[in-house]
Amino acid sequence: MTEVVETEAGPARLTWHRAKTPRLVLAVSHGAGGGIEARDLRALAAALPDHGVSVALVEQPWRVAGRKLAPAPKTLDTGWRGVWPALAAPGLPVVSGGRSAGARVACRTAGELGAHAVLALGFPLHPPGKPEKSRADELLGAGVPTLVVQGGNDPFGRPAEFPRAPEGTYDLIEVPYGDHGFAVPKRAEITQERALELITDGVLGWVGSLG
Repeated sequence: MTEVVETEAGPARLTWHRAKTPRLVLAVSHGAGGGIEARDLRALAAALPDHGVSVALVEQPWRVAGRKLAPAPKTLDTGWRGVWPALAAPGLPVVSGGRSAGARVACRTAGELGAHAVLALGFPLHPPGKPEKSRADELLGAGVPTLVVQGGNDPFGRPAEFPRAPEGTYDLIEVPYGDHGFAVPKRAEITQERALELITDGVLGWVGSLG
């Protein structure tokens, strides 16, 4: 089911994958370089509804409008705020999530929107080759239970680069050999299918641990 939602940044689009008996909603948005066709988003949308999690894939207004370049972070946050009432309409806890730039949006807005938790897929800890330009403050400032799923070879931040933080601040699952989009090379010791299973199984386990 597809739903168009008007926001102050323009029309956004939700593609719902509903559970028969949902207990929460996972809302995930895309990054700055792609859409909801990303392999990790598709995998979550396919796997989670059978486990009581309705998944809403969120297309930001700039993607709906057909533009190729993402706007400034402030505008992305505006679009996310605008879709939140539709995400919360079922009356269930909402896990705010996204990949790459979408993960940053979820972290920045979690507290004000009342997100139940945050799922950060491929969190861009820093621009490639510029570890000094850290965005760790956004991740550490989410203020709700947070799960980071990160490729082992992600140039935007490998798992070992993530900061140590007080227990309960965030958890991290590594997808071995994965790049920023969780693609794994053919020479890797795991298959692409196994990489996606690590993501879906890890998210399912984490979601089940949420209060």
